[in-house]
Amino acid sequence: MVLAATVAGGPAARPAGAPDGVPAGGFASLWNGSPGIGQGTSLADVRSIVGANTPATAALDGTGIGIAMIDTGVVPVPGLPANRLVNGPDLSFESQATNLRWLDTYGHGTHLAGVLIGDDPSSGARGLAPKAKLTSVKVGTANGAVDVSQVIAAVDWIVANRNHDPTHPIRVLNLAYGSAGNPAFWTDPLHFAVEQAWHAGIVVVAAAGNDGNGFGRLDNPATNPYVITVGASLTKGTLTTADDELAPFTNLATAGRQLDLLAPGESVLSLRNPGSNVDNHYPGARVGSTLFRGTGTSQAVAVTSAVAALLLQAKPWLTADEVKQVLVESGTFLPTGGGANLGLRSINLNAALTHTPVWQPQQWTRSDGHGPIDASRGTSRVVRNNVTLQGEQSIFGPFSSPAWASQSAARTAWTGGVWLGHRMAADGWTGTSWASRTWGGAVWTSPSWDGSGSWVDPAWSSHFWSTGSWTPGDWGSHFWSTDSWANACWC
Repeated sequence: MVLAATVAGGPAARPAGAPDGVPAGGFASLWNGSPGIGQGTSLADVRSIVGANTPATAALDGTGIGIAMIDTGVVPVPGLPANRLVNGPDLSFESQATNLRWLDTYGHGTHLAGVLIGDDPSSGARGLAPKAKLTSVKVGTANGAVDVSQVIAAVDWIVANRNHDPTHPIRVLNLAYGSAGNPAFWTDPLHFAVEQAWHAGIVVVAAAGNDGNGFGRLDNPATNPYVITVGASLTKGTLTTADDELAPFTNLATAGRQLDLLAPGESVLSLRNPGSNVDNHYPGARVGSTLFRGTGTSQAVAVTSAVAALLLQAKPWLTADEVKQVLVESGTFLPTGGGANLGLRSINLNAALTHTPVWQPQQWTRSDGHGPIDASRGTSRVVRNNVTLQGEQSIFGPFSSPAWASQSAARTAWTGGVWLGHRMAADGWTGTSWASRTWGGAVWTSPSWDGSGSWVDPAWSSHFWSTGSWTPGDWGSHFWSTDSWANACWC
């Protein structure tokens, strides 16, 4: 299972002979990379860098816009307003532990939520779109484990439920996730899923990956030609882009699909999740008692998603294609370095508001979704009971890409809380949590791919969120194996 820690750059390969499997995809944050900039880049500074605090843009706050985030969930820390947060269904393996359902045991989703909708100016945790409504769909566990089939199910749910709040329809999908798969986009199921979101009017923002400029390709689904693919920039501790450079950890492709935009992604100060996996393992990233430094293309994706929401607040009539064209064409060219040689641009909301392009709808070949789901995974795989999830299987067993694609296109893949015939959640908004609204949970009755038939993991039962921290703090006994998030850096 992989989320944004490797999302923006695939997870590190597992050493030969390692006992518990290989990466399963990841979220694109760097936990152990560069030393960062002093105490970090504040969200107020980020707002200045991306042109969101000028006289023309300062009043924009995301009002009326819904953002969906497929990640590791969120927790109720200071600075995250409950009335701006909705919990969609928990599709993660941790959903089977009722004391962990919807909650971010890793620390990644909470950090990105702060970038998006944090609203605590006194602590410095005021996000770029604090009045947007954030729908969190949890797919990642405390060690980042997730299979691509869970991410596909999450995208399907978001498309089907994009208008669950008519006052804040979902217009942006923050996807700081990436797998190590490198399939042909015109047949790939994950590409098909994100294209369904795009053509339903949702701006999909995907992380390029954190494997470095020399990696040779982008993560999946950042390789999809429709979505906005984002890399990270180094801001050098200034509020101007005149000295910015392409972050060396950002994936670049040697051919084909290239980055659309760059956004600040080094030592971004956002919300701390006390006692979470990354909080325990990277105490040096803490700043005060409430903030945490995060580096990676995940952070850059969250910045870009928030800017897209602000643009849509100002111009709600824009289509997904038009949002992409405006943001890309109005971006500020990097002045120096390898990014300048590639003609890369940094996102600039102030310029986007006045940019009037000659509209050019995207007309790429669309995926038919019929390709093998195993190609979507690549080397990103989860392991359960020493059985690796591979081949044409979801986490519940046999998976037919053509049959799923037909139902996804018809918006019938989900019926209530049942996806492709498998009970994954309750049938509606019956859950009880700290958020303003929560989709209900359910026990998984379908058998798992390893044939054990049981989804209960006793190792999770002792972990719970209490008075702002996790008890106990030991995440080492988790049953699910993965190396995802290995390329993330909290610094």
